[in-house]
Amino acid sequence: MEFGPFLLLAVMEGLVGAAVLALTASGLSLVFGVLRVVNVAHGEFFMLGAVTAWFVSQWVPGPPALAFAVALVACPLLVAGLAALADRLVLKRLAYEPEATIIATIGLLYILQQAALTLYGPEARPVPPPFEARLQLPWFGWSGYKLFVIGAAGAVLAGLWLLLARSRIGLVMRATQIDRETASAFGIDVDRVYAATFALGAALAAIAAVLIVPIQQAHYLMGGDPLLLSFIVVVIGGLGSLRGTLVAALLIGVSDGVISTFFEPTLAKILATLLVALVLVFRPQGLFGARA
Repeated sequence: MEFGPFLLLAVMEGLVGAAVLALTASGLSLVFGVLRVVNVAHGEFFMLGAVTAWFVSQWVPGPPALAFAVALVACPLLVAGLAALADRLVLKRLAYEPEATIIATIGLLYILQQAALTLYGPEARPVPPPFEARLQLPWFGWSGYKLFVIGAAGAVLAGLWLLLARSRIGLVMRATQIDRETASAFGIDVDRVYAATFALGAALAAIAAVLIVPIQQAHYLMGGDPLLLSFIVVVIGGLGSLRGTLVAALLIGVSDGVISTFFEPTLAKILATLLVALVLVFRPQGLFGARA
């Protein structure tokens, strides 16, 4: 294959990674923006989305498309419910103190990871894609499902933007983010907003996992890379900035796809980490973050 088509293939693969990364990192950014909590367990919510999608694929009879549709609805709801429970039982009791919540979410990470190992096992298991269509280009064929992943992630992100920017729920979230005490004085149930935001962030990670698991495989240790890349994206884009998160996810996802194709996947991670260091030195608030 010539260089041009090979580069096109690398960019297309990178766009798939960028779409999934944008969903995952948006959840992490949303939680930090509203709660001011760094959720170290965010990658495990991603992992739970993939693992529960495998269980659904085994339990739901009929064609793979039916099981996938059920998983795409049920798994994020299940993970969101678990996240809301964790918020009520753990984070709320710690009054959302930054240092305490970091330690607490590290503990939650290991609890979820070991629970998945116990109930799911150590094996990496495939989840069948909902359809097998193939996009035939003049130079190569490409999975139609990967194109679906990009479109589905874009639709979810558009819905998230509408929710935050054009709905009363988004208005309440923004008010709570700006000033918790004033929002509470105006009758907003801040604890409920925090629980809903934490659940929504986890659900976004679970949706990303359900979309990507037919391409990868479900494994109880698969939350590490999404967590690392999400932190990189959020730091580069700006903590709490959804626009910055989307731009940074596109940058990191496409560059990761291109560099991994032409060189080594490890090099892509090294360069992304170096970019984070440069951003922290020269623009600590991130590309789109507000200056403190």
